[in-house]
Amino acid sequence: MSRSKSPIFDRRSIPNDAKELMWKAPDGWAIRQFEWPQLDEAARGSILFMTGRADFYEKYLETFSDFHKRGWNVTSPDWRGQGGSGRCGPHRHVGHIDDFSTWVGDLSAFFQQWKANHPGPHIVIGHSMGGHLVARALTEQRIHPDAVILSAPMLAPAGGGMPEWTAYLLSKVICSLGRAKRRAWKVSEKPLEPEVLRQGLLTHDASRYSDEFFWFKKRPEVRLGPASWRWVERAYASTRRLRNRKNLEAVDIPILILATATDELVDHATIERAVQFLPNAEMKLFGKECAHEIYREADLVRNEALQASFEFLDRVAPSK
Repeated sequence: MSRSKSPIFDRRSIPNDAKELMWKAPDGWAIRQFEWPQLDEAARGSILFMTGRADFYEKYLETFSDFHKRGWNVTSPDWRGQGGSGRCGPHRHVGHIDDFSTWVGDLSAFFQQWKANHPGPHIVIGHSMGGHLVARALTEQRIHPDAVILSAPMLAPAGGGMPEWTAYLLSKVICSLGRAKRRAWKVSEKPLEPEVLRQGLLTHDASRYSDEFFWFKKRPEVRLGPASWRWVERAYASTRRLRNRKNLEAVDIPILILATATDELVDHATIERAVQFLPNAEMKLFGKECAHEIYREADLVRNEALQASFEFLDRVAPSK
């Protein structure tokens, strides 16, 4: 007798039992929010998934499904200025922010309300820039989840072959010349190296990569292009805050870091250093088989990353 196969998840459709909401930040800014609860009210716990730069929650529906099937409530807001949460600069396709502390403040306020309204254990997952901002919130003692997973966290941007202090200085000079809100690069996701093929930086899976463009066509408002020069300058400034050893050592929450040693968008040496100083951190390291978007990689890598995530959560955040 043949076994029936599980239906293939539709990455290009919002699940029927999920909700799309709007949350108001303390200053009134409208933040778009994805909410996928467990209908039987017997949730394993709750996950808050924070996406990366220029991301929008539709890109991670498949990953949300993987966690939801294991009993987790899943919540994911778009960052202010990204996806369906408006724009912070004059150019619709340029990702601008005044300072990363604005995003840390949004995360802190959202987390407090989310934690009060969702059953524990409470898990925060941050990808790339989302991982940077989650790490900032942790080191500043702004959020206190039960466990954290950081996927290819941008603890420091990759410098494009340029020393970090040089890239930081260059961005400061360009901002001072009145170009703070203008785009810092053209097509690629890699600052200072605009000719690199974008898919090769993100994932080896062409089908998953194409999902992004499906959503651009269906929901053009979520599309965002390069970051502004102010974003670049503030990213390097925020990186310096994250290198504070005492602050890292004060974070005793269990942390799993998923990383790839060949990541061309984030600085891997900074991740390695953070793992050494975070007292309760561990790392699952991939090689050249894995690009930046680990949860959107080809099945072999992606399944391994998911399994590492599930085992980590079962170990450090058992059901309450």
